[in-house]
Amino acid sequence: MRHRALRRHGGQVAAEASLRAAVSSAALEGSVYDLDDVRGGTVTDPVVQGALRVAEGIGGLVDLWPRAPRQVLAKLHVLAARGVVPPADLGRLTGSAERVDLLAGLVAGNDRTPPLLLAAVVHAELITLRPFAGPAGVVARAAARLTLISRGFDPRGLVAVEVGHQSREPEYVGSAGAYATGTPDGLRSWLRHYASAVIIAADEITAIGDNVLATV
Repeated sequence: MRHRALRRHGGQVAAEASLRAAVSSAALEGSVYDLDDVRGGTVTDPVVQGALRVAEGIGGLVDLWPRAPRQVLAKLHVLAARGVVPPADLGRLTGSAERVDLLAGLVAGNDRTPPLLLAAVVHAELITLRPFAGPAGVVARAAARLTLISRGFDPRGLVAVEVGHQSREPEYVGSAGAYATGTPDGLRSWLRHYASAVIIAADEITAIGDNVLATV
């Protein structure tokens, strides 16, 4: 957060972090494309386009997330899944709403749970439940990122945790599966992975900042 690029070029750093988050999130859904190609606007894959819409829309959902998480999840799905699932399925749950309601209750007004822990649980629950059709993982990762931003862990939206997940994708998939077992060991495995992904994403800020300074 003390990087020189953030003093005068913070907007560029945030925009690049958001782009990288979107590209990595789409890749984790199976839509793998080169970052420069996406930056150049030549990629029309609907999953990538949805991830880009989600990344762009996160800023406008930060205040609403802790007040109306169910509403925000539906909005994220509309952004992520347009062009991927039928219009009638956008924003609609595909399974039981009970566990989603429990998760929403955990998020709403919760200023007690440490933000990193809460974000990890939000992500893991949504990736386990996959409560929406289509690219539900994009929704899960965005909801976790919203948690980090709204709870003050990452107020400027610079920590592209998705990059960390993609860089350790086998571990990401394995630890998410371990979490889904509901065992203490599974939970520990997921939390260790999530912390590692955040560290990688924090290092990415430095890399982005260095690149911005080299090009201005």
